[in-house]
Amino acid sequence: MIVCEFSIVPIGSGESLSSHVARCERIVRESGLPHRLTAMGTIVEGEWDEVLAVIRACHMAVRADVRRVSTLIRIDDREGPPGRLEQKVRSVEEKLRT
Repeated sequence: MIVCEFSIVPIGSGESLSSHVARCERIVRESGLPHRLTAMGTIVEGEWDEVLAVIRACHMAVRADVRRVSTLIRIDDREGPPGRLEQKVRSVEEKLRT
């Protein structure tokens, strides 16, 4: 299992990116993978091939609209069961209560 954060930026399409983000969020939701949309990117959890396939689909969807796209990917690869997306946040919240 990997937890992967990614952001896709169309170059030369103006200031507002929300339509591109919505298009990608739809792709991520349809994948069925655990995910979180944040103000600066999207976090997805799953197996290598399925996560990278979702990121590629998002990249190509944005690329269909513009001539240049920058995609940033950060991967946390750690052995263990699924559910790390939630567990990582829960761990910090528990520490904040003490």
